[in-house]
Order: sequence, then structure tokens, then C-alpha cells
Amino acid sequence: MGLFKRGQTWWIRFTYKGRQIRKSTETNDKKLAERIYHKLLGEVAEGKWFERLPGEEKTFREMMEKYLVEHSARNKAKTSHIRDKSLANHLLKYFGDLNLVEITPKLISEYKTKRREEKAAPKTINNELILMGHTFNIGIREWEWVKENPVSRISKEKVDNLIERWLTFEEEEKLLAASPGWLQEIITFDVETGLRLGEILNLQWTQVDLFRRTISILEQKNRGKDTLPLSKTAMEILKARAKVRHIRSNYVFLNRVAGKINARNVIRAFHAAVKKAGISPCRFHDLRHTFATRLVQAGEDIYAVQKLGRWKNISMVMRYAHHHPESLRSGIEALDRVREKISTNLAQSNKEGVNPNS
Repeated sequence: MGLFKRGQTWWIRFTYKGRQIRKSTETNDKKLAERIYHKLLGEVAEGKWFERLPGEEKTFREMMEKYLVEHSARNKAKTSHIRDKSLANHLLKYFGDLNLVEITPKLISEYKTKRREEKAAPKTINNELILMGHTFNIGIREWEWVKENPVSRISKEKVDNLIERWLTFEEEEKLLAASPGWLQEIITFDVETGLRLGEILNLQWTQVDLFRRTISILEQKNRGKDTLPLSKTAMEILKARAKVRHIRSNYVFLNRVAGKINARNVIRAFHAAVKKAGISPCRFHDLRHTFATRLVQAGEDIYAVQKLGRWKNISMVMRYAHHHPESLRSGIEALDRVREKISTNLAQSNKEGVNPNS
């Protein structure tokens, strides 16, 4: 008999037009599954059965909600899951009530146009399409709701990732002067460590080793742990924070009620300080750019910069590690030193009557 179990559910296996078909009976009752199986075989024999997919009856909203609960929440970091829900909100407004088989490449292309008209950034549109495409792939591979992924036929938006922005020391001074005290600490700590905003706000004293002058950062994606050395300036900030450490909270940077600082409050205060300092445009993430840039300008090995900033590969570091023209001057001056050395050798050889090429 072509019945088999997957977990607690009985499935049917049979041949239709030379192909092996597997279909869930959606029941854990074997006797009921047997009745469904024999009925289906009768329909096949009489030519009354035709292959139907759940996608003909399921809506995009049902598939997306299933994806968020069963895949995103279980397999992704908390911040990634929150981002997925935010991206899904835009998709659901447009596709939510459509049956899966109604979603075509043409509709998705129209969605891209609509999002452009709403001034959505190209990267945001791409992230929405990536989420939608992955949801369809799971629907094909794991749930067997659909056969094709319409997103696979849609081109992505062109994204300009070469954003070159970092703070000069003068700009940093202006920014700090325009910031409240609590924000000054966060800005300086970011420039000295290259941490992401979430990593700073989530930093707890259990991750800090004042004796070894290190902090440990838990990587959300690979669940690994990186131990990073700290600069003198970063250490001074942590020592100052340790003196006023709250007994009921383990967070290093606290809000007024000894809780975790809200990232939106940081961004709001940061943008206000940038405007007041007159250094627009500048994003909080540019502080991380500044960290990498200053290391490169100081002559640090690019591999060391990669490890300190925890970038996946060297090419990603090169997006952030921008050279200031003056930091390249020593390199170009090497040509002058070579020429001067050759001229000195020639002069010395002529003086002594020796052929310099011999």
C-alpha cells in the first residue's frame, strides 16, 4: 500500500502519468488515511483526478505567516526575525489576500514600481524581494504548496554600496560637543571599537574583562564568540561606567531607569546632534566606517582591520577602510626616496670614477 508516515501524519504515494506523486492526507488516523487513499486511486483510474496544489487555495498571507512562525522565528537571530516582520508588512499590503497561484512576475514587477514611487530605497526593495523569494522556496521545497517561484524571474534593483563617509577628528569634536553626555560615551565607544549599535546597547558586564582589557561579542548569525582588545579610550569609558554600575542591571550603557537604551532614542538624538554640529549627512553606522578608516590610515594591516571589525572577508573591509589623501602621501613619497637614492649613488660613482652599471 502506498501509505507512509512523516512525523505523525500519513502520506500517500502513487503514480500519475508516469510520475511519482506524494500527497499528505493531513491526518494521523491510519484508517481514515486508507479511505482517502482508495478514493484517490479510484479517481485516478476513472480519470477524474487532476493534480492540485494547496497554493490554489492558500493566500500569500497564510504562507508568509507560516514562514515567519515556522522558519524565521526558529532559524534566524532575533534582530533578523524582527526585520523579516517589518519587510513582510509591505509585502502583505500588496499580495496578502491573493492566492499563491495568482502571484505572477508581472504583479511583482508592478510592486517594485509602486515601492519606487513610495521612495523606498533600492536595498529595501531588494530585501523585500529576497524575503518573498525565500518564502516561496520554502513553500516549494518543504510544504509543497506551490511548484514555481515567481520571484526568481524578477531582476533586483541596482544598489550603490560605495558610501564613503567617515568622520575627521574635527568633525568628531563638533559632534561630541553637540551631543548630551550619555550619547557622547556611546559615540566615542563606537569609534574606538567599531561595534554595531545593537552590540553596544546589548553589551553586558559579563562580556567585559577589565583585567585583560577585552570584550566578548556573540555573533548572532554563526553563534560564535569573538574576544576583542580595547583601546585606552574605550577602557576609560568602561572604567567610568563601572564606577556607577547599577546593582539591578547588567547592561553597560543604561537609560534613566537602569534598563536597556532604546536604539530609536539613540538614532533620534544622534541625528539631532549631527544637525546641530553641521556635519550632515552622517549616519550612526558611519562611526563604524570611521573606526576602520582610522586603522588603515594608521598603517594597520588590512587583515587585522578585518578581524577587529569582524567583517566576513577583505572585500567588505575595503568598502569601509577609506584612505585619506594624506595617509597615502608616505606611499607616493617612496618614489622620491628611490629617485634620491639613485641620484646619490650616481653622483658618488662619478666622483670615484666607477661605472654605476658595472
